[in-house]
Amino acid sequence: MALARASLDDMKAEEIVEIDLVGRTSIADAMIIASGRSQRHVGSIADRLVQSLKDNGHGRVRVEGLPACDWVLIDAGHVIVHVFRPEVRSFYNLEKMWGADRPLDGVAV
Repeated sequence: MALARASLDDMKAEEIVEIDLVGRTSIADAMIIASGRSQRHVGSIADRLVQSLKDNGHGRVRVEGLPACDWVLIDAGHVIVHVFRPEVRSFYNLEKMWGADRPLDGVAV
């Protein structure tokens, strides 16, 4: 997760939020949500992050959303990174969905 965070910081990603997913889901250990200022910025952030992950031994990184660059999802296995344009981020509001008030997987509501 530190590698992803450093790459996002280097690319001037904005409003970076880290969410611990341990005990909440089996899809990943952590999620990082960040914003880019424009479609071009979102695409550049995603490209740099994917390259950084691959350069550091995270071979099979899956990427969704690069052609449009409104919302790019980068799945590196143990960490999932979402990079949004600000308007798209506020619409989907993943922070609220995965925030501290979210029930744990398998726990009855």
